[in-house]
Amino acid sequence: METYDEDVSPWQPILDFEQELAAYTGAPYAVTTDRCTHAIEIALRLQPKPKLVEFTAFTYVSVVMVMHKLGIKYNLTDEHWRGKYKFHNTNIWDCARLLERDMYEPGQIQCLSFGRTKPLTMGFGGAILTDNKELYERASRMRYDGRDLFSHKKWSDQTEWEPGFHYYMTPEQCQTAGFFLDNEIFTVQEDHHYNYPDCRQLNIKH
Repeated sequence: METYDEDVSPWQPILDFEQELAAYTGAPYAVTTDRCTHAIEIALRLQPKPKLVEFTAFTYVSVVMVMHKLGIKYNLTDEHWRGKYKFHNTNIWDCARLLERDMYEPGQIQCLSFGRTKPLTMGFGGAILTDNKELYERASRMRYDGRDLFSHKKWSDQTEWEPGFHYYMTPEQCQTAGFFLDNEIFTVQEDHHYNYPDCRQLNIKH
């Protein structure tokens, strides 16, 4: 990953934390987002649209809403999980309740959460772990309104654009998260999947 002069880029704390997170988890690249749900959304947007995604019914409702938002057909299963679960027919994982050294699995896209009750508790925040440089670069732009966060250019001077969203962690949040990670200040986790209601009970109007 490239490095930038902190005096030039106000976004340096984001890059610093992303590098620390990548090194901690063993992932070649990390992209922070404002929450795990948006990390999952970006990961899905940057993959060929699957015909059907299967995943556990015992997850947070926002995951189901992402499928509706993107028009992805899905099937909810009885799978019980600990720490992470996979969106089957993709290489994307919801790792919202997992943060461990060298957890990254090559060829996969792992989405983390720094929300309340998660291992690294920030209230809000998330991240994408990947070993795909192109996906890393596109995800980095997509989480920041399509802008290149580290180009040092005004947005009006940027000449190439892709669709993007206001989904980034702030430098201040990343600075705090980096302190927690450096000192391994984590929330003790239990098996929380039983606390999630069965999302098959949702009656979503179309």
